[in-house]
Amino acid sequence: MRLAVIAFTRSGSRYAARIKEVMEERGDRCEAYGKGKEAAQWGVCPVEESLRDWTGRAFGECDGLIFIGAAGIAVRAVAPFVKSKASDPAVLCMDEQGHFVISLLSGHLGGANELARTIAAELGALPVITTATDAGGRFSVDDFARRENLYLDNLKLAKAIAADVLEQRTIGLYSDFEFCGPVPPELSVQSKGELGISISLDETYDPFPKTLHLVPRITVLGIGCKKGTPAEKIEALVKRVLEQDQISMHSIAKAASIDLKKEEPGLLEFCRKYQIPLLTYTAEELSETEHEEELSESEFVKQVTGVGSVCERSALRASGRKRLLQGKAASDGVTLAVALEKYSVNFE
Repeated sequence: MRLAVIAFTRSGSRYAARIKEVMEERGDRCEAYGKGKEAAQWGVCPVEESLRDWTGRAFGECDGLIFIGAAGIAVRAVAPFVKSKASDPAVLCMDEQGHFVISLLSGHLGGANELARTIAAELGALPVITTATDAGGRFSVDDFARRENLYLDNLKLAKAIAADVLEQRTIGLYSDFEFCGPVPPELSVQSKGELGISISLDETYDPFPKTLHLVPRITVLGIGCKKGTPAEKIEALVKRVLEQDQISMHSIAKAASIDLKKEEPGLLEFCRKYQIPLLTYTAEELSETEHEEELSESEFVKQVTGVGSVCERSALRASGRKRLLQGKAASDGVTLAVALEKYSVNFE
């Protein structure tokens, strides 16, 4: 998570520096800033540009913004840049005495509620959460989707589910995956009502008249390709294979290949388009990959790369599994195999 904290007084800057310290200890990227005539003396990075310009840049670059000062300052600063709960970063406000940490924007999908709780716990402050489901201790589908790294396909249906939860109506639940821990009382796998949630890699399956699809991001693509293969050919094979297996493109977690392809322009362009990381392995690492089924080995590929199967072994290696969901498919100089990371539904 990439965070930016901005304070407007010397006292606030001390908390900004402390937030930077504790969040970086947790593995997040965090920068602390100060806006004011004496900011250069506060031990944080002084902001010379206008607050509007700083906020606009940070709003587009960061996953979370924390303002240490009056809530009105934060509200006015972010107001021109607010677009959608699906894309806006988390926005928090903390008073300069460190008493309260308020979740202002993107509480669920943006993670502001959880971030407020984390910072408050670390600094001994009180988190202020005003979203209705959180305030009432009820199930929130937005928060669940963010926590479980699920693609949520319809914000209007998510809002309708939140409204039904608050009205104490039971929401239907379907899942292709086993449950880890108890199912929230607001959900029922026996319900055959109008509105429900489907947790599946297939976002075309509608078990309810109005179905909110939650897609786990667990699909791993093992990809091999000839030098100079354009991204369009890679994308075409991926789409064809996933469609025939009824797997959403939104489920892709990562792509993998041999290290000879780590700078392959078409492969990198494909990964950028779908915002997925590309993992690469040496021929030795791929050769050592464990598998429980016979793989499609090629002597020619082995002579060129040092390993007989690039796509299948890459998919297995990156997924941590020993069996493929989809074995080698080939088209226009591209080879593709698919594996799934281990996953179970955890509501806790």
